[in-house]
Amino acid sequence: MSNSKISLKLITPVLMSFFVASFCDLVGIGVDRVKLEFGLSNALAQLIPSAVFLWFFVLSVPVGVLQDRIGKKNMLNIGMVVTAIGLLLPYLIYSFEMVLVGFAMLGIGNTIVQVSANPLLVDVVPSHRRSSFLSLSQFIKAIGSMVAAPLAGLFAAQFGDWKILFIVYGVVSVLSVVWLVGTKIDETKNTEVRATFASSFKLLGNGYVAAMVACIFLVVGIDVGINAVSGQFLLNKFDSEQTVAESARSLYFFGKMLGTFGGAILLTKLSSRKFFAWSSVLGLLSIVLLVLAPSEVLAMVTIFIIGLGVANIFPLVFSLTVERYPERANEISGLMIMAISGGAVLPPLMGWIADISSVTTSIFVLVASIVFILVVSLGSNKKKENHAS
Repeated sequence: MSNSKISLKLITPVLMSFFVASFCDLVGIGVDRVKLEFGLSNALAQLIPSAVFLWFFVLSVPVGVLQDRIGKKNMLNIGMVVTAIGLLLPYLIYSFEMVLVGFAMLGIGNTIVQVSANPLLVDVVPSHRRSSFLSLSQFIKAIGSMVAAPLAGLFAAQFGDWKILFIVYGVVSVLSVVWLVGTKIDETKNTEVRATFASSFKLLGNGYVAAMVACIFLVVGIDVGINAVSGQFLLNKFDSEQTVAESARSLYFFGKMLGTFGGAILLTKLSSRKFFAWSSVLGLLSIVLLVLAPSEVLAMVTIFIIGLGVANIFPLVFSLTVERYPERANEISGLMIMAISGGAVLPPLMGWIADISSVTTSIFVLVASIVFILVVSLGSNKKKENHAS
C-alpha cells in the first residue's frame, strides 16, 4: 500500500487469518488429551507435534515459490481451507491414526497461512506502519493460542467433549476464507524475475537476508526453549511446587501477548531498527538475569520479562527484511517460515546439555542465541543496500 491511509476493510480479514494461524497451538492440548484417551506412550504422543512441525521445514519455500505465481490471497485461502479440513477430520473419525492425519493437515495449512499472511498484511498497510501491524498480528495470534485450552476445558465440562473445539475452530477457518474471498486486495507482484527454489535459496547468499533468517531460527528456538525448560528450571533450582513451575510458561506467554500489544502501539512512533535493538537488549539482560536469579519469585518475574523482550523480534525481523527487499517478499517469507524449524533444534540441544550438566547450564544456549540476534539488530541500522544478490 503506497499511501498512508489505513483501510480496516482490507486489514481486518487479513488480521483474522492470524487468529487461524494460532490453531497450530492446539498441538499442546492434543498431546495431553489424546495421550490420556488412547493410553499412548510419551514417544507415540510426541508424534503429534512432529506431524505438525515437520511441514514448516518441508513446505515453506515451495509455498513461497507457488505463491509468487498464484498470489498471496489465493495461497492464504488455500491454507485456511486445508486448516479447516485438518480440524474436522479427527472430530468426525476419532482414532489415533486420524488424529495424526488431521494434525499433519493442520501443520500443512498453518505453514501455508504463515507464509502468505505476513506478506499480504504488508501489502494492505501503509509502509510506515508495517512493523506495528505485524506486531499486532502476533498479538491476535497469541489470543488464539491462549483461549484454546480454556475453551477445550469448557467444552469438556459442559458437553463432555473437548473436541467440539475442532468444530468451532474449523467453522472460524471457513468463515475467514469467505470473508477474505469477498475482499478485493491489490497485491504487490514480482514483475521481474519469478521466484524459484534456486532463487529462494540463493537469497541466503545475501549476508543481510541470511542473518535475518538466522534470527528467526534462533528466536523461535528461544521461544520453544523457554516454553520447554522454564518449569524444569524452577523445579531444579528452587525446588518449586509442580503447579508453580507449570505456571511459568503461562507467565512467558502472557508477557509475549502484552509485548506484541505494546509493540503494535510503540512502533507507530519508534523506529523499527531501534526497537529491534532494544528488544534484543531486553531479551539478553532478562535471560542472563534468569540464570543468576537468586529466588523463585525473581525467576518468575524474569520469565515474564523475557516474553516481553522477545515478543516483537519475529515481526520486526520480517518487516525489516521485506522493507529492504520488497520485490522478494514471497521468497523471504518462505525462508523465514522454514526457519521456524529452529524450534525443533535448540530444545533438544538444551536437553542434551541439561543431561550432561544442568538445566541452568542449558540456558546458555539461549544466551548465545540472543547475543547473535543483538549483534544482527545493531548491524541492521547500517545503510540500506540497493538490491538483493
